[in-house]
Amino acid sequence: MEKQKNALGRRKEAVTRVFISRGEGKITVNDKDYKHYFPLVYLQNQVEAPIKTADVAGKFDIVINAQGGGLKGQAEAAKLGIARALLEVNPEFRPVLKAAGQLTRDPRGVERKKFGHKKARRSYQFSKR
Repeated sequence: MEKQKNALGRRKEAVTRVFISRGEGKITVNDKDYKHYFPLVYLQNQVEAPIKTADVAGKFDIVINAQGGGLKGQAEAAKLGIARALLEVNPEFRPVLKAAGQLTRDPRGVERKKFGHKKARRSYQFSKR
């Protein structure tokens, strides 16, 4: 494998650029350890999911640049980015990652606000009298 591979992950408004290279298993998000960046355990599990699925824990160093959205969106975008980067490294991971549903981009986003409404669906308070 040459120096490093990269991939893009998106979820809601979050975009992550993932860079993967041979190493001892360090995961860094915006120059911080991922356990400090994502303090909640379920978000840490999201980031670790493709690594555990492909059974490559401790073999690659992963650097993630995350922008936009919230922590949950960034964690799920990182999950997709890591899965795509692992495919760049070794295409044989595809059936395993696909079966686990980690190569599918979640298309859900924020519904737009409609005129005559307070939010997308929330109407103004109705007064009969």
